[in-house]
Amino acid sequence: MQATNLIRTCSIWRALETVGDTPSLLIIEASWLGARRFDDFWRMTGLLKALLSDRLKRLIEAGIFTKTPYSTSPPRFDYTLTAKGHDLYPTALMLLRWESLWRSDTDKIRVELTHSKCGAVFQPVPSCKHCHAEVAAPDVDWIKGPGVGWMAPIYSRRRQQRASSGVATSLLEDAAQLMGDRWASLIMRSIFTGIHRFDEIRRDTAIATNILAERLAWLTSAGIIRQHQYAAGPARSEYRVTRKGVDYYPALLLLLQWGDKYYCSPEGPPVRLTHKPCGHELGTVVTCSACHEPVVAHDVTFTVTRRAADIAVEATV
Repeated sequence: MQATNLIRTCSIWRALETVGDTPSLLIIEASWLGARRFDDFWRMTGLLKALLSDRLKRLIEAGIFTKTPYSTSPPRFDYTLTAKGHDLYPTALMLLRWESLWRSDTDKIRVELTHSKCGAVFQPVPSCKHCHAEVAAPDVDWIKGPGVGWMAPIYSRRRQQRASSGVATSLLEDAAQLMGDRWASLIMRSIFTGIHRFDEIRRDTAIATNILAERLAWLTSAGIIRQHQYAAGPARSEYRVTRKGVDYYPALLLLLQWGDKYYCSPEGPPVRLTHKPCGHELGTVVTCSACHEPVVAHDVTFTVTRRAADIAVEATV
């Protein structure tokens, strides 16, 4: 029987313990956009310097960045992604995909991805490694894996302060806020695995009642989930994903794969997924919408169009 205040083991949760706050995601994004030095990250993310320094330190300890000196007097360092950090790229592409579909201020910023292998402007597509079809939430079944169990959650407090200058503009503004809130992402995991009612979600996540109520209200107001009354009575409602919420599923799916790779228990993954259209165990790869080949970071360029005071500025990275 489940003990009190334990959470269902999940590679998503373990991954979120490392990258599940907005500042960390903004730093990783800035690295892909060319940041290498502290001032670059500060300028591109808009984070307060003390917070930026703390998150860089944590990301280095987690093995996502490496720190290399380029000056000894005064001490100066380059911060570059490790192989583990680069493996987050598919998740980032899915966040960017979701952002491009649902961002409210697309008139202010627009991103085009070009795949150097085929030369086409493309959209990243989450595809089944076996049948190559696009993967969507309704097409995925799951069963408990060998690593399933319960663990004590660690809900450490994390500040999410941004500088007030208004200079920084993230390509993942809304997506980073969503994945950067571990409680919200854990709630989405529960709903995607068939847990829809308040008390059931609370038992599955071990989130305090007041925090759970606040996050459910936030996800509802953001149009990511909706409240559905299934019977008469004040407590007879459940939470379902909207179209916007369904489109967020591939980002969690790729984060799950990353978590399985780096934080899986010795027994194996807590969850095994099946792609219903082909019947095979699901492995997901991000492919190019034009040539349908797998996408890797060094084959992609970003063209970012920012509009300020009705003037478009393009930058390719």
